[in-house]
Amino acid sequence: MSDSNSDWLYEISPKRKLIDLNFKEIWRYRDLLILFVKRDVVTVYKQTILGPLWYFIQPLFTSIIFTLVFNNIASIPTGNIPPFLFNLTGITAWNYFNQCLSRTSNTFRANAGIFGKVYFPRIIMPLSTVISNLLKLGIQLLILIIFYLYYIYQGYEISPNALLFLLPVYVVIMALLGLGSGMIISAFTTKYRDLTILVGFATSLLLYISAVPYPLSEVTQKMPEYAWIVEGNPLTHVIEGFRYIILDTGVFNLYTLLYPLCFAIILFLTGLIIFNKTEKNFIDTV
Repeated sequence: MSDSNSDWLYEISPKRKLIDLNFKEIWRYRDLLILFVKRDVVTVYKQTILGPLWYFIQPLFTSIIFTLVFNNIASIPTGNIPPFLFNLTGITAWNYFNQCLSRTSNTFRANAGIFGKVYFPRIIMPLSTVISNLLKLGIQLLILIIFYLYYIYQGYEISPNALLFLLPVYVVIMALLGLGSGMIISAFTTKYRDLTILVGFATSLLLYISAVPYPLSEVTQKMPEYAWIVEGNPLTHVIEGFRYIILDTGVFNLYTLLYPLCFAIILFLTGLIIFNKTEKNFIDTV
């Protein structure tokens, strides 16, 4: 028998720090992270007829509906940008945030069986969701590029802005916003199951106050008394910035970049604190 006074190789204990993101431990479990990412990509549409084609169908049909309703019926202008391309750009950005939020918000309930049997850094689960959704974002960006080139071929004068290099920054902001809010919601859904229903309802409403189907300038001109609601939403500036660097249209300045970035960092750190606190005893209430 080994000496009882000898040190353990690993010691597993509840998180004691408020903000504990152990990158060394996450790197040690990188194979598991890759496995979860592959699982998320493969199993979502595994037993469907169209399979990965849903990656293409969802943004295309949503863009068509938005174009018919908001641009053709409601006559919301999009400047020199084709309405379909305008909507497709906003939906591409929105879908990444929405998927990160919706999938992360159910982390504890969906993985209670795994969490109760084996140890690994719990943060790996929401991280795998954010990373796997990057693949979907890449596919939808490819669709966007195809239609982008099509409209250029048709004679539309559109071109990306010189700030196109900020695209990864906006992707990180969307990931932090989705991950942070998702971790907060997942912590509360262990006790309050109603939040699962509320998330789907709230995200549907959030889309319309995030300037996805219309330019921010339209709100400030036509409804200035309610513009503060849309302008105060950090996602609005992410969507506007996303369009600005890709289509060279919309509102952009240093504030519209730093505000959602700082908000996303604070939200992520808050979510991490609540997530670490909940994982100590969530298995008793889930």
